[in-house]
Amino acid sequence: MTSHHDDLTIRPITGPDELDLFNRFPHPFNEELAGDLDDGHRRPGWLWVALRDGRLAARVAWWARPGNEHPDVMDILDLDDSGHPETVDIAAHLLSTAMAGVVPEGTQPPYYLRFVDPDWRGAPATRQATEDRMAAAARTGARLFVERLRLEWRPGTPVPAPTGRLSFRPVTDPGELLAMMTDVMDGTLDAHGRDDLTRMSPREAAARHYDEELALYTSPRDWWRIADLPGGEPAGFVIPAHNGYNPIIAYLGVVPAHRGHGYIADILAEGTRVLAAQDVPCIRASTDLGNAPMAAAFHRAGWVTTGHQIDMTWDRPG
Repeated sequence: MTSHHDDLTIRPITGPDELDLFNRFPHPFNEELAGDLDDGHRRPGWLWVALRDGRLAARVAWWARPGNEHPDVMDILDLDDSGHPETVDIAAHLLSTAMAGVVPEGTQPPYYLRFVDPDWRGAPATRQATEDRMAAAARTGARLFVERLRLEWRPGTPVPAPTGRLSFRPVTDPGELLAMMTDVMDGTLDAHGRDDLTRMSPREAAARHYDEELALYTSPRDWWRIADLPGGEPAGFVIPAHNGYNPIIAYLGVVPAHRGHGYIADILAEGTRVLAAQDVPCIRASTDLGNAPMAAAFHRAGWVTTGHQIDMTWDRPG
């Protein structure tokens, strides 16, 4: 599928041989794209370019977990930042054309994720670049959904010793974990979780999270931990994992009955210990900017904010 508009050509790349063309705009993901194509995270038909007189004017790309027929997220939307007045128009035209070719008719487009500097609003060039991309997405019907913190633990950062308030054991029964995940949905501050609860029950939302994310990690399941109180009652859990790119704290939570006692610090420390024991170069995590208690727990534990993530979404059809 190719679109020609005046001197503008919009099309997907033909294959890995056109990655040099696609990568003419800088982006942290550029060096990963070849491997993503090999691993099935991306397909040439999911990487689109807008060319003006043969020069790259805008680009967009989608990513998926291997084996998925359709993409899970749109994580690249770039345009020429030279200040040309038509650049946002071109990016919006590219995006609307590419979405028609990538997103199945009648389905909700995947989220648009953009990684930005923590102080992106205070740096004029970064702010303009981010707002231009958000504006291009908005012209196709996208809206801001949530802004998230990207966090990182680095070797050398002290990990608190166990306090003895909780004991930890591996997850041996997925049903027990799923029941706790269901409980954690009560009062969640996570925007994606709250959105799920507008369409499905807490059990369905937890099962979706488990099936579509946690169960797909190929890292050892025996890293997963349940936190028990001295009497044996479960208080929370943590899911250390590797997402194929980095070691991560994929999920952690405290069940509602035991919130307010600071157990999140003990649980985060245990998840960090599990991954640090693997001699990893770093550990990454993310949480909503508005989830102040979770963000505070990470920062108190010595994790640093390395960036923000902007999530935009399109309304569901119908």
